[in-house]
Amino acid sequence: MDAVAIGMVLGFLGVIVWVIFIYNGLVSAANQMKNAFSQIDVQLQRRYDLIPNLVETAKEYMRHERETLEAVIAARNSAQAAAKKAAQDPGAMAELAAAESGLSGLLTKFFALSEAYPDLKANENMAQLQEELASTENRISFSRQAYNDAVMHYNIRRENFPNVLLAGTFGFRAATQWETDTPVARQNVQVKFS
Repeated sequence: MDAVAIGMVLGFLGVIVWVIFIYNGLVSAANQMKNAFSQIDVQLQRRYDLIPNLVETAKEYMRHERETLEAVIAARNSAQAAAKKAAQDPGAMAELAAAESGLSGLLTKFFALSEAYPDLKANENMAQLQEELASTENRISFSRQAYNDAVMHYNIRRENFPNVLLAGTFGFRAATQWETDTPVARQNVQVKFS
C-alpha cells in the first residue's frame, strides 16, 4: 500500500470515529434529559397521589366549597394526562407546563380557602397532607430546574458545530424547556371570601 491509500484509510477511519463520538455524545445528552424528566414525573405522580387524599380530608369541612374541590380534582386529572403525553412526546412540554400551572393556581386557592376553616386547619391529617404536598412542590421545582439544565445541555450539544451537521440526520430534535408562558399562570392567585 502506498502512502496515499494509507492516508485515505486513516482519514476514513477518523471520520467514522468522529461520527461515533458525536452520536454517542448526543445519545448521552438525550438520555440525561429523559432522566431529568423522569425525576419530574416521579414528583408529579406523588403530587397527583396526594391531592385526592387532601380533597377527601377537606370535603367534610368544606361542603359548600364543592366546586373548588371538584376543580382541583379536574385540574389534577388534566395535568396527569398531560404528563403522560409529555413523557412520550417532548414537544408536549408546553401543554404539561400549562396544565401544571393551572393545578398549582387551584391548589393555592384551595389552601387559602382551607385557612377559613379552623377545624380543618387543626386536623392532623390535613396538616400532614399539606406538609407533604409543600415538600413535593419544592421537589418538583428542583426537578424542573434540573430538567431545564439537562435540556439546555442537550440543545447546546445538538446545536454546536459540527454536531448540528449530524443531529438532524440521526433524528435528534430540539427539546423544549419547562416554561410557564401563559400570562394567567404568572399572576398571583386572588382569593375572596364572601
